[in-house]
Formats: sequence, structure tokens, C-alpha cells
Amino acid sequence: MKLPEQALMLKIFIGENDHYKGKPLYEQIVLKARSLNLAGATVTRGILGFGADSRIHTSKILSLSEDLPVIIEIVDTEENINKLMPFIDETIEEGLVTLEKMKVIKYRHS
Repeated sequence: MKLPEQALMLKIFIGENDHYKGKPLYEQIVLKARSLNLAGATVTRGILGFGADSRIHTSKILSLSEDLPVIIEIVDTEENINKLMPFIDETIEEGLVTLEKMKVIKYRHS
């Protein structure tokens, strides 16, 4: 697969404990992106953060929070990102979804 120089980055900010149909939501999003043949997806687990409710989520040992922040990043063409958006609209009940234009410098695979 080759990505054009101009692409989009979809960023999804959710909680680690968010689920869809009994599985972690971040996993379901990545699997859906893969089934749609998107260029790739990365999930990052945060160690500290807060969202619209202003409640702190942290990985500190003495904290009661286990619902750590999770960011899913997906880079692809606008056309391919648009294929994923209905699934995003359906599955995300709480969180933040952003979309930004970006310039792809290099995308290589073996």
C-alpha cells in the first residue's frame, strides 16, 4: 500500500475501560480499521489524563483509577478514513475524536 503525500490523521481519545460488544473499544476500532484495509493504527495507553468530566485518570499505584486514557491514531487517505467514520459514530459514547490534515514523509513496509 502507498499513502499519498497529503493524508489525514484520525485521533480518538477514549478510556481503557470503554467496551463495545464485550471487547475493549480500542481493540474493536483497530480490528475494524484493519478489516477496511486502512494503512495502519496505533494504540497508546496514557499514564495520566482527564477528560470532559475533569476526573483525573492515573497509573500511580495509590490511585483508584484503572480507566487510563487511550489514544488511537490512524493515518490514511480521506476516502479511507471516511469508510471508518460510521463505525466510530456508532461505537464511541464518551471521548474525543479529532481529524487533522498531515503531510506523509515516508510510509514503507517490507
